[in-house]
Amino acid sequence: MLLPALALADLRVAGAALPDGSEKVAESRYRSAKSWDETIRFYRQIYPARYTRRPIADQPSVKAVHIANPDARPGGWEGLTVYEAQGEVRIFVLVKGK
Repeated sequence: MLLPALALADLRVAGAALPDGSEKVAESRYRSAKSWDETIRFYRQIYPARYTRRPIADQPSVKAVHIANPDARPGGWEGLTVYEAQGEVRIFVLVKGK
């Protein structure tokens, strides 16, 4: 059985779910169609507490958090960095090397 949020994830990169409507902007980098709060809420639903989160920045102009994948395998996603800058929410997918 899929979680409701997981069922809505229409895009996966190296196994990592991206919010519905995300679009690729560069290699391993995606723009979320959702706001910062909606994107973070999406990841809280998809990836529970065992996926550790580490704040990287929390300033008026930049917010960023890193989500680590405890089950990372070669070729799979090792972590996600979600950040908001200049009104855009972006997601960087870190893929584990072989």
